[in-house]
Amino acid sequence: MAAPGNKYFIQEKLKQTAPHHESFKALWETKWKKPCEMGIYPFMYASTADFQPVVDTIAAKGLKRPYDWDEYAQCFFPKAEELVARAKEAEGEGNREKASELYLRGSALYRIARFPAPRSEKQRYAWQKGKEAAIKGLGLERYPIVEVEIPHVHAANGDGPVLLGYYHLPAEASSSHKVPLIIIFTGLDAYRTELVVWKNGWAQLGCAVLLVEIPGTGDNPGAPSDPSSPDRVWTSMFDWVAKQEGIDQSRIVNWGFSTGGHYSIRVAHTHADKLKGVVAHGGGAHHMFDPEWLDAVDDLEYPFDLAHTLCHKFRYTDFEQFKKEARDKYSLLSTGILDKTPTRLLLVNGTDDEIFPIDDYYLCLLHGDAKEARFVPGRKHMGEPEGPHVILKWMFKLLDIQGDVGKFLETVPFKPKY
Repeated sequence: MAAPGNKYFIQEKLKQTAPHHESFKALWETKWKKPCEMGIYPFMYASTADFQPVVDTIAAKGLKRPYDWDEYAQCFFPKAEELVARAKEAEGEGNREKASELYLRGSALYRIARFPAPRSEKQRYAWQKGKEAAIKGLGLERYPIVEVEIPHVHAANGDGPVLLGYYHLPAEASSSHKVPLIIIFTGLDAYRTELVVWKNGWAQLGCAVLLVEIPGTGDNPGAPSDPSSPDRVWTSMFDWVAKQEGIDQSRIVNWGFSTGGHYSIRVAHTHADKLKGVVAHGGGAHHMFDPEWLDAVDDLEYPFDLAHTLCHKFRYTDFEQFKKEARDKYSLLSTGILDKTPTRLLLVNGTDDEIFPIDDYYLCLLHGDAKEARFVPGRKHMGEPEGPHVILKWMFKLLDIQGDVGKFLETVPFKPKY
């Protein structure tokens, strides 16, 4: 805790229960309907017309916590399957734009089906089907994404053999015309199939983009419970990046979203020589693992059971054991990471974040070399809507890019056409 009296800055909020935890119907009405209508997180590529019938079904069933995740996921499948079938039909007719949209709308339904993490059989099925739909839709876009298999040549201690990622390399990139690379670390629940919405803005500026998940989520091969597994995975990733002839190795920047921000702070210190700069957007470092914090956050800002989803991410089956061990094991302070020398590091979050405490960024500023930070007053997780504006301005300046932040951000929300 960083506030006076050894308290969190939002200490008084820890005893509250947000109204959206009452039921899925309450979640939709108080928290999720508006972002779905806007086509923003967690409803990237979503249409309210697709989701409302599913919401009505779930509401009629009265689903609420503790959720039966298989029953929950199954509610999304009929509409998702319908959209994918329509996408295949449109693709067969040669209508690439329509097919792309319908595939991606189908992937959005599969995403919320496996949200916040694929913890049951049907949620794991939703993750697989969502990937299939997403890569089909993304491959038909103006700036197509390809899936890359990055060999995890430094695998050890139970790591998997391959890091899967989404990659866009501008058509003009070559050994004689090298381009910057933006490496995006995805979050606890938003994977590469969603955060790829940031690709078009960077592609329009002539930048390459690589999106990868963090250990314990998506298709990251790092052993989830091993604190050092991300370091091995990123070493393998940078080995692969070094072989990409079209990439300007002196202009590689990392942007970590939410839980991905935790890993961005880490990589800024462990692989400082590989990165021109790093943005940790809404991440945590130490207090995110406090037992007191973990006991409270299942009832706060996050849509579902945040602490238990984190517990699953690190592959603990006993929540009490996770609370007892996590801070000593994964904290960037306890493990000495924050006292290493980082590359340029920007920390951005809202002061009222109820997912990862702003206290963690204050702590980062007290250790190691000087860092840059913007705390957005009165805003919750990620410091939105101001946070992305701050970040893009910083990244454009760092990379010496003449970009328009407003026009860039217009590429992110999804607006259904078909």
